[in-house]
Amino acid sequence: MGDPISETDRLLKEFWIPDYLLNQDSQPEDCSYDIPDCPVIVFVNSKSGGQLGGSLLETYRSLLNENQVVDLLEQAPDEFLSTLYLNLEKLKQKEDDLAIKIQEKLRLVVAGGDGTAGWLLGVVCDLKLSHAPPIATMPLGTGNNLPFAFGWGKKNPGTDKESVKAFLYQVMKAKEMKIDNWHILMRMKIPAEGNCDPIAPLELPHSLHAFHRVSSTDSSNMEGHLTFRGGFWNYFSMGMDAQVSYAFHSERKLNPEKFKNQLVNQSTYAKLGCTQGWFMASLFHPADKNIAQLAKVKIMKKPGGQWEELTIPSSIRSIVCLNLPSFSGGLNPWGTPNKNKLRDRDLTPPYVDDGLIEVVGFRDAWHGLVLLAPNGHGTRLAQAKRIRFEFHKGAAEHTFMRIDGEPWKQPLPVDDDAVVVEISHHGQVNMLATHGCRARSMHDPSSIHHSVTEDDNEDDSPATTGEEWSKFGAASTFRIPDEVDLSHMS
Repeated sequence: MGDPISETDRLLKEFWIPDYLLNQDSQPEDCSYDIPDCPVIVFVNSKSGGQLGGSLLETYRSLLNENQVVDLLEQAPDEFLSTLYLNLEKLKQKEDDLAIKIQEKLRLVVAGGDGTAGWLLGVVCDLKLSHAPPIATMPLGTGNNLPFAFGWGKKNPGTDKESVKAFLYQVMKAKEMKIDNWHILMRMKIPAEGNCDPIAPLELPHSLHAFHRVSSTDSSNMEGHLTFRGGFWNYFSMGMDAQVSYAFHSERKLNPEKFKNQLVNQSTYAKLGCTQGWFMASLFHPADKNIAQLAKVKIMKKPGGQWEELTIPSSIRSIVCLNLPSFSGGLNPWGTPNKNKLRDRDLTPPYVDDGLIEVVGFRDAWHGLVLLAPNGHGTRLAQAKRIRFEFHKGAAEHTFMRIDGEPWKQPLPVDDDAVVVEISHHGQVNMLATHGCRARSMHDPSSIHHSVTEDDNEDDSPATTGEEWSKFGAASTFRIPDEVDLSHMS
C-alpha cells in the first residue's frame, strides 16, 4: 500500500492544472480530475533578483505541473496566454466542465521586478480576455512598488519550497481589486540632421514602445514627427528625481558587478543624489531647470472637459504623476489629506481604481525626505483624468523623465516646435491583494480611509482647476523584442 497523500500534497492540488488544458496536443489521462480551488499560471523572470529568479523557477516547477510555470526568457506571456485561452474556449465548446471551471477560477502569479510585472499586466489588458484573470505580483526586483502596494511585500522572497507554498496559499486567500492603467503619448519633431532611428542619444523605456513607434496610418501620428505611445501602472516623473535615477542606471550599466548588493545600491543612489545636486538644489540646480520654466502643464479634471493650466510653484524641481500609493520603494508622496483639505480643494482619497491620477511636486531631496516622517507628503498639485506637458524652445537642451523606474534623458526642442507628453486614463486590470494592503479601492468598503482627521501642516500650493487615445499597445506589439536582455528589466 502506498503512502497516504499528505496534507501538503492535497493543498497543492488546489493549484494544479492538467496538461491537456495547457496544450491542445495533450490528451486527458483520465476523467477523474478534481476541480482546483485556485488554479494558477506562474510567470517567472529567471534573470530577476540575481540568482533568485532561476531558483524560484525550479521550485515552482517542482511543486506544480512544470508546464504551468513559464520562464519569461523562453516564452512571452501574450503567446502563452493566447494559446491557453484558445484551447480553453475549444474545450468549453465541448462542454468540458474542468475547462469551464479553470477559466472561471484562474489566477496569475508574476515573479519579477516592476518592469516584468508591468509587462504581464499590459499583455492581459491588451488581450481583452473574456474572463481576465486577476494577477498577484511576487517581488523579485529593485523597486517592487507594485507588490508592495498590494500587500505582497518589497523584499525578495525565499525560494525554498516552504516559502513558495506559503506564497501560493496567500494567493488563494487574496481578494480581487481593480487597478487603473494610464496611456502615455509622446510626440517630437523629427530632427533635421542625424540618426533618428532610434533617436540618438534617446533610449526610451520598454513601456513607451521604443521599438514600436506608431505607424504612419495610426490616428495619433503626425507628419514630420516621431510619436511614441505606451502605458504605465505606477508613476511618471520628470525633473531632478529622474535625473538622479538616470545617473544611477547609467552607472550600473557601466559597472554591473558593483551593484549586486541592495545596501550598496542604496548608498550609491544617495551619493549620486548629492553629486547631482538634488540635496542642494537651491545652490547647484539652476532655476531655469525648475518645472515651471521647463514646461507648461495642463490638466483635465473630467472626461471630455476643458484643459486648464496648472500653476506650478517656481521652486518645484520634480513632478510625479502617481497611480499607486508606493513610490521609490514604498513611499507615499500624496499622503492622506484631512477633511478640510478634501473639501476645500475638491480632492478625493487616492484610490487605485477611480480613474484619477495624483500630481505631486518636490522642491529637492530634503523635501522628499518628509515622506519618511509620519503624515509626510509632497506638494499636492492636482488630481486629474488627463495631464499634458508642453516643452518649448529655449527652456533647456534636455530634461530627465522616468516611467515605473525606467529613466531616460529627453532632448527638448531646438526650434519652434514643441515636445508634448500627454497622459490619459486607459483602462483597468484585475489585481490580487492581501487583506489590509496599502492600495485602496473606491468599491471596497474596507478601503475607506480612517485617517481623515490626520494633521496636515504643510501648505499645499493651490491647484488651478477630445480625443480618446487608442489602447497603448496590441498584445502583438507589446511583446518585448528578442534582442532586449530581460536581465536589464527591473
